[in-house]
Amino acid sequence: MTAPVIARPDAETTAPPRRAGWAALRPLVLRLHFYAGILIAPFLLAAALTGLLYATSFQVEKVVYRHELTVPARTAQVPLAQQVAAARAEHPEGTVTAVRPSAGPGQTTRILLNVPGLAESTQLAVFVDPHTGRVRGTLESYGSSGALPVRAWISSLHRNLHLGETGRLYSELAASWLWVVALGGLLLWLGRRRSDRRPRRLLAPERGTRGLRRLVSWHGAIGLWAVTGLLFLSATGLTWSKYAGENVDELRTALGWSTPAISASSGDHGSHAHGAGASASTARDVGVDQVLRAASAEGLSGPLEVVWPGEDGTYVVKEIDKQWPQRLDQVAVDPATGHVVAELRFADYPLAAKLTRWGIDGHMGLLFGLVNQLLLAALAAGVITLIVLGYRMWWRRRPTRGFARPYQRGAWRQVHWAVLVPLAAVALGVGYFLPLMGISLAAFLLIDALLGLRSRKAAAAAPTVPQPATPSHLDEEKPQNPDTPENSHPHKEQHPLTTK
Repeated sequence: MTAPVIARPDAETTAPPRRAGWAALRPLVLRLHFYAGILIAPFLLAAALTGLLYATSFQVEKVVYRHELTVPARTAQVPLAQQVAAARAEHPEGTVTAVRPSAGPGQTTRILLNVPGLAESTQLAVFVDPHTGRVRGTLESYGSSGALPVRAWISSLHRNLHLGETGRLYSELAASWLWVVALGGLLLWLGRRRSDRRPRRLLAPERGTRGLRRLVSWHGAIGLWAVTGLLFLSATGLTWSKYAGENVDELRTALGWSTPAISASSGDHGSHAHGAGASASTARDVGVDQVLRAASAEGLSGPLEVVWPGEDGTYVVKEIDKQWPQRLDQVAVDPATGHVVAELRFADYPLAAKLTRWGIDGHMGLLFGLVNQLLLAALAAGVITLIVLGYRMWWRRRPTRGFARPYQRGAWRQVHWAVLVPLAAVALGVGYFLPLMGISLAAFLLIDALLGLRSRKAAAAAPTVPQPATPSHLDEEKPQNPDTPENSHPHKEQHPLTTK
């Protein structure tokens, strides 16, 4: 007698009905969240660990370079021109590019020099005691933020793991996928709580649970608290990326969102011209002290940076207090007359340019100072915790234990065309705008398809046997007693994504 053939759960016997609701999309979101979490998590973990280190780098910098950054506080100061002359005498081979006057008693003046042999975007910072005019020390200064060696080393570790342009791919991959993982987790957590939206159930882990349910509960609750910050870090982090960053720059330019620049020759780009314009000759120079007085008369206050005359022949005085973003005004001063010839007020920036400035400064830990750094540290710790919990959940349900069955592949066939087509269009658009994400997503889909093909071949070759009913996934809520044997052995529950 021939044994009856039992249909396998993954057998494609009939076309599934198409649905447009969450029930159809949930398997897709769950698989994507799982695969992205497992495969991208190492990059996110590296970014979070180095980001946590960077959040502390400002305080480390102040301790390590205390001698260069601070002096005994006094009231009287020597003229700024005398301090610049002391730096030039110490390093006659350098060319002055900018000066950051002492912002208060006990703080040194920083004179920035272009010196042959330094790396790109690197200048020599000479620290001068503003009260005596004596040089306190010399350090390399990196980028527009003026990071000193310790903070610059940590920043490079976070940005590219000290691997140069190739290393930037890791951070771009992490930033590209972070928002996908965060939003996918948010949808899954809210869907899991769809029957009970009380704040306590949404914002805090479940009480009295153990095993896998406890891990999921903590993972979801922490993710809900962190999701806004994760989206912020992803969006702002992409502005520094290699490929996506270029697309962001092109988009900002096309939409007129670029940060305006001060112009001494006209009132374009948000600047306002004063008088007859810049002097054509810099043979006569009123000196940096008079330049500062002219900027002060226009309402600029410290901390300030005085940029030495460039192609347009004018000094540019900038407010650089990024803790308070409204204090980022600039003026251009004619060196021959000491008159302000142009100004650029932060209040005149386009809204998109302001948001960009705030976002970048917030990502770097500059906005609101210590508060910003603590928030970044908390976000980094949250990401690390989420990744550890995520891997712990996978480890408890790993395929080698032989008990879990995956969600059916081909769940996308159940999604209604009215939902599937826009989703596909969005995925293609995002993949084009974020190239590394597009390439990695295509690789995930290809690997998943190959695994599915191998599973179908193995299923066709194996003898058919009746399959026991599989329990529902732990995300489907049902009353459970955490002290029962069934709940104390979470390996008896079905995991949706592990494969044999």
